[in-house]
This record gives sequence, structure tokens and C-alpha cells, in this order.
Amino acid sequence: MSIPAASYLPSRTGTPPGSESEDDKKRALIEASHQRSQSFGIASSDQPDFSPPAQVVLAQTMEENRFLLLHAAPAMETLYEQIANTHSMVLLTSARGVVLHTLGDSDFLEKASQVALTPGVDWSEDSKGTNAIGTALREEQAIMVHGGEHYMNANKFLTCSCAPIMDPYGQLIGALDVSGDHRSVHQHTMALVRMSAQMVENHMFADIFPKAVRIHFHSRPEFIGTLVEGIVVFSPDGRFLSANRSAQFQLGLPHNALKVHTFSSLFGIAMSHLYELCRGGIPRLHSLCLHNGVTVSCRVKIKQGMQWFAGHDAGPAPDAVDSLPAGQGISQAASARRHQLSTLRYLDTGDAQVSAVISKLRMVRGRDIPIMILGETGTGKDLMAQAIHGDSDRAAKPFVSVNCASIPETLIESELFGYEDGAFTGARKKGAAGKIQQANGGTLFLDEIGDMPKHLQARLLRVLQDRRVSPLGAGKEIEVDIAIVCATNKSLKDMIARGEFREDLYYRLNGLVVRLPALRERSDFDLVVTKIIGSLCDKSPKIGLSADVQAMFRAYHWPGNFRQLHNLLRTAVVMVGCEGLIERIHLPDDFLEEMGQHPAGQTLPQPTAAITGAEPLAAAAPGRPVCEAAGHSLQDVALSAMAQMLRQHQGNVSAAAKALGVSRNTIYRKKDQLPPDVWN
Repeated sequence: MSIPAASYLPSRTGTPPGSESEDDKKRALIEASHQRSQSFGIASSDQPDFSPPAQVVLAQTMEENRFLLLHAAPAMETLYEQIANTHSMVLLTSARGVVLHTLGDSDFLEKASQVALTPGVDWSEDSKGTNAIGTALREEQAIMVHGGEHYMNANKFLTCSCAPIMDPYGQLIGALDVSGDHRSVHQHTMALVRMSAQMVENHMFADIFPKAVRIHFHSRPEFIGTLVEGIVVFSPDGRFLSANRSAQFQLGLPHNALKVHTFSSLFGIAMSHLYELCRGGIPRLHSLCLHNGVTVSCRVKIKQGMQWFAGHDAGPAPDAVDSLPAGQGISQAASARRHQLSTLRYLDTGDAQVSAVISKLRMVRGRDIPIMILGETGTGKDLMAQAIHGDSDRAAKPFVSVNCASIPETLIESELFGYEDGAFTGARKKGAAGKIQQANGGTLFLDEIGDMPKHLQARLLRVLQDRRVSPLGAGKEIEVDIAIVCATNKSLKDMIARGEFREDLYYRLNGLVVRLPALRERSDFDLVVTKIIGSLCDKSPKIGLSADVQAMFRAYHWPGNFRQLHNLLRTAVVMVGCEGLIERIHLPDDFLEEMGQHPAGQTLPQPTAAITGAEPLAAAAPGRPVCEAAGHSLQDVALSAMAQMLRQHQGNVSAAAKALGVSRNTIYRKKDQLPPDVWN
């Protein structure tokens, strides 16, 4: 995540970060906060109240802030990737300062528990005195509170950077914070927090205004599509609805002042003229003049029926999927592309194991038999699920995917089962249908089913038995007709033995169990590469692999499977341009180093167990797939690859996961099986 220097936004006070008066303003803010803390009757020597609220109160708080949680969770993941292994944690709070969700380094979590940086705890100023969360919310501006600047002595071992989050109506909705040990302060943290808060705010717009006209603009065209672009939203007749903070800054007007404006008064042309530009204009970006005389580049998105006009043609915009109302799924054009790439026929590329899986799936097609797909991370379980749906008699109905591992535990229940009117504030006050109800008539895909919380497994079992769903807060049940496909990379039988997964649910889900082979086990590797390259090029590709790249690909163990291969080829295709050969220079340096190849072309000495401290497996003969080393299981291969990457990246889990093409959670789940020395 990088910050374009020329576009960095000033603070709400209008003073650019780093100016001479910034330190004075900071001292004034801290002093005013300390005075407020005293007026609240708090003494610096007090022991703060860290008692958690009653479970019912916490549950109500989570539901009230559901809209914020759903949109902030992805940004929190991205932010945590940037600050992982810095003895820090990421926190999301409500507008009242109550912690909603946290992500943190394991070495800092124990310290954090001492001051209750955990969900449910109130970090407002009137509860904890001067602290980044409470003060940022009170002042409605980003702030870092370092060490002794905290009012209470108990919190002075912390350094916290916090930015408020505004909803699309310009109202304070919450805050995003990074807290860590004061001895490990990083100057870039505040900038990352600001950017992440901006990301959350931008993500909210499509959900709040799904049918509005959105103008994405900036004075520098290269910043369109980045976090610093301005976004202003109008009704179809040109009435102002909302604007993000970057738009307010560029327009030179606060949110309240913009309410009296229209599209014409802000951009100088009639709304009808804009429609004509979008329908007939060939250039992707348009040049418009703001009311203050500044010329900006614009990308326009206008929802008409099921299509988006994005200022260049009548096709769907790249982010049209995110812009559709809940339950609509993907756009028609995107659906057609996905169906084309995901049928069982398309996935049958000649590997005997995959062909056997597809043969079994065709035998049960249309028989309403639940299907469970097993396989390592990145083996294409989601594509197989889409193909099962695409080849079924339900293909014209919704395909709804739920990743049980990516949704915060506090949100899974409402996300699956839905909720009634008034369940939370800020959006969709008429309630919302859950994923199960959205899938009615079609297919519900439960990815990472092994990560579903135990208390929800019983509710899911009842839905599968009775084919009825009861939304949260509802006094009635709704009939649903759904086909079930689930996937996992875990051993559910082992989880059952440990009491982590319900046995009755397992046998309800595993009508037909199929296992997808890892990429290194497949015999159709060359054809897979060809198909992936074809999917990455807009036109007929005239691209291939050089001989030495082919040799490296065949020798590599591909711990990240298709996801890793796809990401590697995507970058290479961009560099080659869909015409020519993918050479060594088009491959990432970490991949070449892992293969024992220097980026410039020289062969590096192969690491030995004595040098790396790795298992003997790491010293397999050059050119030989690691997974074929005699006497070692695929589990050994995966653990050895993880250990090797962790050592190479000095214990940085995010860097190791990126190199392997897997998620951080995949590595964390194997933590107890990895050598202690890899964590540095």
C-alpha cells in the first residue's frame, strides 16, 4: 500500500501533516483532552474499568454496528498485513468508542489483554481518559497518542494511531485504530490508518447508494481508482446525495454545504449531457470543470437496469459486482463470463483424478445430494462449486457463496440467516435477507465450512433438515429451496473427534465427497497454464513459456496451487503483453530465489539442511519436484515449504504467506507443527 505524495489529504483542520504548526496543534489537542479527562472525574492513577459488558449487550452492539463491521473487515485485514509482526494490533470501534473487532500479533495480545483491547470494552474519553480512540472520536480527526500522552498511567505503555470513520451521510460511525508497544512506534502507521479509514468510507458508497450516479474524479487522472479519488453521488435527476472526504476537499465545500448543490452547479453541465457522454463517448475518462474552476478527470458510473455505463461503453464496470444491491449477485455480463469459465466441461482438462471427480458429479446431477469438496488451499474448490451449479438445473437461479473463515464470528449468524427491521442503525432499516434466503431456488456454497462456529452448526443443521430459515428478530420461518455445496481444507473427522464439529452436521453435508488434487499432483499442468493465460488476455493470446520457465514450473512444488500460479502468470502476462514468451525476467524474484535461480539468470547454490536448518526434504535434488522426495507425505512438503519461507523472511508471516500464495491463517494453523526457530 503506497501513498501518492502529491495527493495526500490534509487533516480536517486544513493543516498539512508535517507542517511547523502540526506539533503545536497536537499538544493543544492533548492538553484539551487531559482537561476533559479531569472534568470526567478520572485520576491518572485510577485503575481503568475493563469489565466486559453482558453478552446480550455486546450482541446488541454488534448488530447495531453490523453495516460498519461488514465494510471495515476487509480493510482491517489489509491494514494488518501492513503492520504484522510489529507488536501491534488493529481495532475497530463504534462511534461511542466500544471495541467491535480486533486483529493482532500473538506476541502483543497478552499485553493487550492487560488493558482490555478486546470487543465490548469502552475506550471513550469519559471512560479511559485521553487515548487515541476516544480523542479521535471526540475531535473527529485522526490522532496519534504516544506513551506518556495517555492520561491514565495504566495505558502509557501504548502508542495508538486512530482515524475516525464517517458514513456516506457525513456522520461519525466509528473509528479505526492501531495500538502497539510504545517502544515499537512506526511513523508510517498513522498514514496507513488514515488510508484504511478512507478505504472503509469509500466501500460504503455502493451499498448505501446502489442506484445512484457516481462520479469518481481527481485533478490527476492517474489517481482515479485509488483511495484518494473523490467520489460524489447524485440521484438520477442530478440532486446531490453524498461525497467522500476527498471529494469535499477538492470541491472546497463541506458535506452540509454540498447539500444545496446539484450536478449542474458543481460540474457545469446538465445531467442529460452527462448521460449522452456516457452512452456515446469512447474515452474512458472525461474532462470536466468544477464550480471552482479546477479541471478534473472523471469516471462516471450510471446504473441502468442491470448494466453500468462507466464513461466508455455500455458494458459493466469492473466493480459492478460490488455495486449491485444485496441478493442481485453478479451482473449479467459477469455471470456469463463466470459460467463460461466454470462449467464442469471446462474444468475437465485431461487429468485422470479430476476426470474421475467430474464423472462422479455428473452421476448425481439434479438429485439434490449435498456435495463436499476437499482439497488444499488454492486447488480451485470455489470454481468447482460454481461449475456444479452451472451444470445443474438451478443454473438460472442464484449461486451464493459464503466464506465461513473470512466473516467475523459475530457477523456470521446475521449474514447467513438475515435479520428483521431495526436490527441495526445506519443502513437498510427494513432488514435484510440472509445468504440462505438469497440462495432460494439456487445453490448455497459454504466455503471453509470447518471454520463455522460451533454454536451456528446446530442452526444450519436445522435449516438443512427442515428447509426453513428464521431471520434474527423474526417470529416466523421462511421456506427455502437450496442445493448445498461445501468445501474445506481441514479434516472434519479429526475436528469431530476433538469436539469442534458436529457429527450430525457432517453426515448431513457429505452426501458425495470429492477431493481435488493439488496442482503438483496433476498431469495436465501444461494445459492448465494455457487456459489460465487465455483467461488473462482480452484477445486471442500469442504467448507461451520459454524452455527454462517450463522446466522451473514443472519442478516447482506449488504450495499455493492454482491461486499462486494464477497470480504469477497474471503479473507475467501484464509484463509480456499477451504476445511473446514468458521468460525468467518476467518472474518474481522470490520465486526465482526459491527455485535456486538468481533473478539475473545465474544459478544459486542449493541450500542445504545444515545451512537453512530445514528438514532434509529441502535438499531434494535440483530439478526434481520436492513432493516426490522419497518417504515424505504432502503434509511434510507443506510444512517444509512454510518453514523455508518463514526463515527466508525472518519470521514475517505476511511475507511468507504472500510468497507461498496462501493466506496467513493457513500458516498460523500449522504453527504448532513448525520448528520454533522459524519465528525468530
